[in-house]
Amino acid sequence: MAYAACRRIAHHYENFPVGLLVSHPLRPHIYAVYAFARLADDIADEGYENLATDPMPPERTVPGRLAGLRRFEAAVRDPAAEPEDPIFVALHHTIQQFDLPIPLFLDLLSAFAQDVEKRRYVSFAEILDYCRRSANPIGRLVLLIHGEQKEEQLAASDAICTALQITNFWQDLSVDLLKDRIYLPQDEMARFGVTEESLLAGRAGPEFRALLAMEVEKAFQLFDAGYGLIQTLPLPLRWEIELTWHSGRRILEKIVDLDFDTLHHRPTLGALDAPTLLAKAFFSIRDGSPRSPEGADLCPFLHAG
Repeated sequence: MAYAACRRIAHHYENFPVGLLVSHPLRPHIYAVYAFARLADDIADEGYENLATDPMPPERTVPGRLAGLRRFEAAVRDPAAEPEDPIFVALHHTIQQFDLPIPLFLDLLSAFAQDVEKRRYVSFAEILDYCRRSANPIGRLVLLIHGEQKEEQLAASDAICTALQITNFWQDLSVDLLKDRIYLPQDEMARFGVTEESLLAGRAGPEFRALLAMEVEKAFQLFDAGYGLIQTLPLPLRWEIELTWHSGRRILEKIVDLDFDTLHHRPTLGALDAPTLLAKAFFSIRDGSPRSPEGADLCPFLHAG
């Protein structure tokens, strides 16, 4: 029952498959990790869908959301804190079975708590630090559950997970603006002449497109840097990560196809993408590291500003 609850929650994810190609015995443990992360992330995001609500329910205020995350932290540290919650029952069984490091879960919670209070990022280094805690622990936990724990594997996983996270940032720019969150680094915005006012006004001019082109290229490079991990993994995990890798890059390709205007459009994966992504995951053969999509002339943007 506990793992069944985790499975239902894990399937809430939109862009990237969760547990689709993981071996059956390990699948419930992957669901437990993702369900924990999904619920904690939802706590951090509560209150944005009804900003006009007056008064706001206590659990959706900033103090309320932080209290909810502290409850999660207490439950991670001590199984007795939430003995009836099926998510934590399943999670602690998984933690014990695979001797998973508690700090990885605490890193996730620290990133979600940061989302409640921090709305701006001064530099890309701050973005990378956020990704280190918000995304990279998931990849590491998946690898550890599969018994894959070499340092080079974990580092490559970090690159892919960071790429997925920042891809989500650039995909969701318009959504995050409604939450008064801007993940574009302020120093890079200033370098390209992009202001908060122009973002809020939805001005996707050449300055904005040049900035986003640079950020998209960084994400492509991170995906490429992590690709070597896939070759080290056993089946079916290798297929799972390959499919996730291609799914993330496909979102970036769609951003390129939109001429980098994610202020007015939110690219998503649909049914028409599935056959191509599955074919690439199962059958693609590459010579060297993949590159940015053919025909995507990023150079003029990358040298602008």
